[in-house]
Amino acid sequence: MNRAFNRKKDKSWMHTPEALAKHFIAYNAKFLGNTEVDQPKGTEVVRDAVRKLKFQRHIKKSEGQKIPKVELQISIYGVKILDPKSKEVQYNCQLHRISFCADDKTDKRIFTFICKDSESNKHLCYVFDSEKCAEEITLTIGQAFDLAYKKFLESGGKDVETRKQIGGLQKRIQDLEAENSELKKHLQVLEEQLMIAQVPPGNSMSSKTPTDMFDMVPFSPLTPLVPLPASNGSAPPPPARPTEIRRDLFGAEPFDPFTCGAADFPPDIQSKLDEMQEGFKMGLTVEGTVFSLDPLEGRC
Repeated sequence: MNRAFNRKKDKSWMHTPEALAKHFIAYNAKFLGNTEVDQPKGTEVVRDAVRKLKFQRHIKKSEGQKIPKVELQISIYGVKILDPKSKEVQYNCQLHRISFCADDKTDKRIFTFICKDSESNKHLCYVFDSEKCAEEITLTIGQAFDLAYKKFLESGGKDVETRKQIGGLQKRIQDLEAENSELKKHLQVLEEQLMIAQVPPGNSMSSKTPTDMFDMVPFSPLTPLVPLPASNGSAPPPPARPTEIRRDLFGAEPFDPFTCGAADFPPDIQSKLDEMQEGFKMGLTVEGTVFSLDPLEGRC
């Protein structure tokens, strides 16, 4: 592994400057992983890292795990490592943090670069496996460095600070997107729990008629009395009327002042009342003494 890119003015690059400055160059490769290294550069440093990651990958392969595929997007701003299907950014290695890049001459499929982590400030070596494009990817990263260095000289160093700020903002955006995704999942779980906890409308207690302390429905003059349904849900039967008219101990029907008229009496009672009225008109006899109702003939 003996290729470390350098800047040569007479170097013939593979891509146009506009492709790397305004857009990016994409490659597909297998990602063996990353591991911490002691030095920011050096052939022996990356060789040890490759040996370590290959060994770990062989163990995972024996367990049935496949090497994950990734997409590399290379530009003058850095190297992005994405999921090829979802396009989710897994790592965003800013170009000014990359200190070394090389391909392996003993294994032409392997290429690596060392990048300083923005959070831990540790140097991490990223190792990739590309069957046909390992050397081309290494040269593309070298061309991106050459263009970025020229732009740095033209801007007087101001562009580096701008890229640092942009890189920090991009990292913040990624963190917020991840946090937003977690909050959406948590909200979905809460909504499902709320739907389970809701009481069905048919069992709601709000439709039950309120009762008093004796468990009776209070009477309201504004609402008509409606017979309560039976326990089985059917309408109650109408009240039974007696088929025989009840009579008193004298054999007469009981007197009802609300239904009988002024002269609505049986004939025998009516005749007796008439005789009593005639007797009062003629006079009353008590123990042989006659009392006259006429004031002119009255005497004691």
